[in-house]
Amino acid sequence: METKTITIRVNAEVARIFEAASEEQRQKLEALLSLKLGDATRSKRLLEEVMSDISRNAQARGLTPETLDSILNEE
Repeated sequence: METKTITIRVNAEVARIFEAASEEQRQKLEALLSLKLGDATRSKRLLEEVMSDISRNAQARGLTPETLDSILNEE
């Protein structure tokens, strides 16, 4: 599959976590984001709605920047 680099704005904590991740972890996160963005663009819902839902669901399930950092550091 052909890939292309894009730039997106995220909060500073998310950027720090991503930048500190290993190359393998970054690739996994990029693949996950690519899938989620693909789903969002195929949906009739607005991207902002999808992203808000993802954020709310993650927070409701206890995902914090610290938790995400811990998950990314698992091997």
